[in-house]
Order: sequence, then structure tokens, then C-alpha cells
Amino acid sequence: MIFFQSVRMALLSVISNKIRSFLTMLGIIIGVSSVILVVSVGMSFNGQISDQFGDMGTNLLSVNVMGRGVTSSLTYEEVIAYNQLKGVSGVSPTLSGNVTAKNRNNNVDVSLEGVTPAYEHVKDFHVQSGRFVLNIDSQYRQKIAVIGSSTATTLFGTENPVGHDIRLNGETFKIVGLLQSKGSSLMGSNDEKILIPLATAERFLQTKGIQTFEVKTVTEQDIPTVKALLAASLEQKFKDPSAYDIFDAQEMIKSMEKTNALMSASLAGIAGISLIVGGIGIMNIMIVSVNERTREIGIRKAIGAKKSNILIQFMIESIFLSTLGGLLGIGVGLGLVWVAGKFTPFPIQYAWNMVTISFAFSFVIGVIFGIIPANKAARLRPIYALRTD
Repeated sequence: MIFFQSVRMALLSVISNKIRSFLTMLGIIIGVSSVILVVSVGMSFNGQISDQFGDMGTNLLSVNVMGRGVTSSLTYEEVIAYNQLKGVSGVSPTLSGNVTAKNRNNNVDVSLEGVTPAYEHVKDFHVQSGRFVLNIDSQYRQKIAVIGSSTATTLFGTENPVGHDIRLNGETFKIVGLLQSKGSSLMGSNDEKILIPLATAERFLQTKGIQTFEVKTVTEQDIPTVKALLAASLEQKFKDPSAYDIFDAQEMIKSMEKTNALMSASLAGIAGISLIVGGIGIMNIMIVSVNERTREIGIRKAIGAKKSNILIQFMIESIFLSTLGGLLGIGVGLGLVWVAGKFTPFPIQYAWNMVTISFAFSFVIGVIFGIIPANKAARLRPIYALRTD
């Protein structure tokens, strides 16, 4: 009975000072909501990285050639020769540029890639309608195109573009294929592109030599071996390790996840400091409350209240403030996660484990930072307390 009376008095004290109670909880609210937001975004970002590279394939190496001196690229034959390396499943050379694509009154600026048939297998891009680029297309430098789904929608609406003509920088190409939608990645949209034969791209983009190509290995375990063989070959040609870069999808995943984990930990640490500051704020306000209610404490002790009753009352006030702040922070944090999901290119998942941890942490803060003021109130001597105005 005495315990429930202490609870009632504690709650009445908090409710009777609404503004002060809210300001006291503000640090806890900010800290908890920040932790939930940061962890949710970080966790979702890591998941997105794994999904994106998983779709593309973690058994993929991307090679960029900068060259050395007058030699700034590889020939088509040199690139294709890498198909003979042990553990290689396919090699896809690429020429890239930007063009303005036009169909009647509709036009759009898109990425243009000159590719070979191997692109379909190596990059895992497939057509949903029509066909892909063939070897004969490059052999005769055919002006044909395979377009992405977003580009097709922009230029043709709901109409199937296969068989229609399209103008690229004023030149007419016939659309022979429509790519399956690949969605957006961290690098941008995969559906806003146009593919043409590699040899056609050489003439169209007025460039020769390959500076970018992808190598797909048979398994993930073949990545280190193939990467070493590629590096040895390129080193032999250019005599300069800075003349090329070999990007390993697995290494990129680990590097990006490590960077994200470091940033998330730093931000979560700042949010954690905010929680501690909030706890200190609760302790300070509780000490002020004890000083303001010294006479009330003296009267309660004079009529029979025990030291434990006073201790429990002020501990309950502290725990109530911190846990209520934690609950409000959870609500704000989940709301911020929902809002963040509207502005990110990938879906945000709620970090439900952090909801439980944050609530438990706010409870612990209430206990820890409530001990000093509660103990101060419980140790007040009735005679001294009653003399206080």
C-alpha cells in the first residue's frame, strides 16, 4: 500500500510540472531517437550493399585502365585474351559515353555503352523483349540498340519500343531489345541506359581502345587468383601499378561496410553521449526538486514515512522521467526512420532490436542518475527539513 502511494505521489509530482518534466526528458528523447535512426539507416545501408553486389555478382572484377605515356588503353584483342585465364567465366569490354536519345517529341539524356554479347552474361543484364547484341552486329557495325526499361518508358510510354527507330545525337538506330528492369543501385539507376555494339560505339563515340572491362570468375574463390593474374599482365604491359585499377566486388563490400560501421558507431556514440547528458539533466532536476520539497519531505518523515519510502518515491520519479523520455524517443525515432525512407534510394528497415535496447538503457539511466537525489532526499533529517521555508 505504501509502495503504491509512493508511486502515486511520484507521478503527481511529474505531471504537476509538465514543462519542466518535458525539458528534463528532452536529452533522453533526442538520444534514443538518434540511436534508432542511425542504427536503422546503417543496417539498411549494409543490407543494400550486400543485395546490390549480390545481384551483380560478388565474383566480378572491374578493371579501369589509365595507361602510361602514349599507351592509355588496351586493344579489343588484348582484353578478350583474358578469357583464357584459369578461373575466368567471361570478359566484357565496354566503351561509355552520354547521348541525347530522341523519339518524336520525347528526348532524354542517357548513358550509352558499347558492349559485346558477353555483357549479358558478365553483368547479368537480360532482355525482356527482343534480343541482345550479337557478334554480327559488331562485325558489320550495325546501328542497333538495346534500351533500358526507364528510358523506354520515357521515350515510348507503355508501347513496346522493339522494332522502332530512335535517334542518338541525331543518328538513327533501330531498337532490337528491351532490357529487364534492374532497379536503382548505390551508383544510380540501372534502367536509364542504352546499349549498342562495341564496334559501332567506337565509330559513334570516335574513340579506340578499351579502358574499362569486367571479368567474371567461375566462383568467388577464383577472385584472388584471377585478380593476381590480371595485375601481373597489366604490370607487364604498362610497367606501372598506377596505370590501372582492379576493383574487387568483395573488397568493395567489406570496405563500404567497414566505413559505414565506423560512421554509424561514431554517430551512435554521439547519440549515447546525448543519453548520458539527458541522465545528468534528470539528476540535476531531481536535486532541485529535493531542495524545493525539503519541507514536504520533513512533514512526511514526521508523520511516519520511512527512509525507504522517500527513497522509492524519488527513484520512481527519476525512472518515470527517463523511461517516458525513452518511449517518446522511440516514437520519434521510428517516425524519423519512416521519413528517412521517403528520401533514400533504398528501403529503410526498422532496427527493432535497438528499440528494446534503448528502452532498457533509458530505464538504467533513470536508476543510475536517480540514486544521488533520491538518497539525498531519504537522508534528510525531519527537524532540519521542517525548519526550511
